[in-house]
Amino acid sequence: FLQAHIKFPIDYPYSPPTFRFLTKMWHPNIYENGDVCISILHPPVDDPQSGELPSERWNPTQNVRTILLSVISLLNEPNTFSPANVDASVMFRKWRDSKGKDKEYAEIIRKQVLATKAEAEKDGVKVPTTLAEYCIKTKVPSNDNSSDLLYDDLYDDDIDDEDEEEEDADCYDDDDSGNEES
Repeated sequence: FLQAHIKFPIDYPYSPPTFRFLTKMWHPNIYENGDVCISILHPPVDDPQSGELPSERWNPTQNVRTILLSVISLLNEPNTFSPANVDASVMFRKWRDSKGKDKEYAEIIRKQVLATKAEAEKDGVKVPTTLAEYCIKTKVPSNDNSSDLLYDDLYDDDIDDEDEEEEDADCYDDDDSGNEES
């Protein structure tokens, strides 16, 4: 359960929004104030010093969905080559390189998760803990035809149109070789 704030500039989508976690977290790509360091939110300027390709930066085709997917991906797979929190990055690399034997990073994250679960409970939010809980359950549409009235009406019209088109097309079935013989 992580709370965040996305602020959209007046010239959005031509400029990127800012993304800040309100929940305090220890992560290689999250600044102490909660700002997220991710290339998709960087303005599309040519900055050879950044190490980012222009194609990795913001462009107007990005949207809230792509931002959220990118941030979630970053949370799961930190970019240790361009850290916002160097100490967290070093600690994460130690944990990763030791294949989990160095427990310092994992312990901080475990405490962070417990704190956010407690915060969620205070706010009345049920945090999913299994894959099944994360998946959205859809309801099977009922067999009640009244819910599909508009669709049925349009579908019937389409069938009528197809019949008329077939009848109209019949007039072209005669051989018309262009020599005016009938």
